[in-house]
Amino acid sequence: MTNPTLLQSQGAQFTRIYSYGAARGDLVVPNEELVGPIDSSDEWIRQRTGIVTRTRASAGVDATDLATTAAIEAIEKSGVAAGLIDLVIVATISNIRQTPSMAAVVADRVGANPAAAYDANAACAGFSYAVTQADALIRSGAAHYALVIGAEKLSDVVDPADRSISFLLGDGAGAVVIGPSDTPGIAAPVWGSDGSKADAVGMNATLVDFRDGTAPWPTLRQEGQTVFRWAVWDMAKVAKKALDAAGIEPSDLAAFIPHQANMRIIDEFAKQLGLPPTVMIARDIATTGNTSAASIPLATHALLLEHPELSGGLALQIGFGAGLVFGAQVVVLP
Repeated sequence: MTNPTLLQSQGAQFTRIYSYGAARGDLVVPNEELVGPIDSSDEWIRQRTGIVTRTRASAGVDATDLATTAAIEAIEKSGVAAGLIDLVIVATISNIRQTPSMAAVVADRVGANPAAAYDANAACAGFSYAVTQADALIRSGAAHYALVIGAEKLSDVVDPADRSISFLLGDGAGAVVIGPSDTPGIAAPVWGSDGSKADAVGMNATLVDFRDGTAPWPTLRQEGQTVFRWAVWDMAKVAKKALDAAGIEPSDLAAFIPHQANMRIIDEFAKQLGLPPTVMIARDIATTGNTSAASIPLATHALLLEHPELSGGLALQIGFGAGLVFGAQVVVLP
């Protein structure tokens, strides 16, 4: 008996990002509102992080709501009917339920049923990871059009008295539609992880600890110096590798869009990469804060609104955070 030959799908040769959508928390929270519990000052926060205000969502708004709003804008701008989207990936650490996935709920809300839908937990590198997956799945033939969203409501996991990370965090969502392209629009990624540093950023307790009464509600904590050194030195190398993977030089870039973790890290990146003055650098952190998986698409959305001339140019995006995880790639801006 001969074994039958299996059919294997084959998709588009190339993909690109068609559009961006965004949703920020409805509350603008200045530094002055946060400095009391951490015994700090507006000046201290600005000098250490570059943050002046951050956006946070009201109590009745969750990360799924933010994701839906961002997704609707991205779909409307893309020119792709929601019913043609057959893959939805939400990068998040903010789903208030372990299951069902945020992605399945959003897919239904925007009219993309019965798209394949799942959440990706890669913290601040989550959007980069999800873009990489969408690109690969479309080129494999497993999907035709993808909706990729980074969505967070980090104010749900903030301890106002914590000096390590609480004042950094904001709420928001950024979304993109990805589909076939006649020319390359998403370069190969440089991505990975270092679980040996897993304790550097993460939750300070488990839900089991909370249930058993041995810990309060789990909130985010970080070892600031460990994360800063890792980001500044190791991630600059990853960014350079991403340029090499795309076959381009820093001067070929139109924009540099790093995860909005800290303005000092962003400035050091630009210095180490040797970016010329012609490259626009996203600094959305000043008014949005650190929104983890949402930060790269939110920063890109803001940059394109302010500088529409960037359309069609090359952008280097890099995410890095809890895990520790990292992901970087060059993309063509829509």
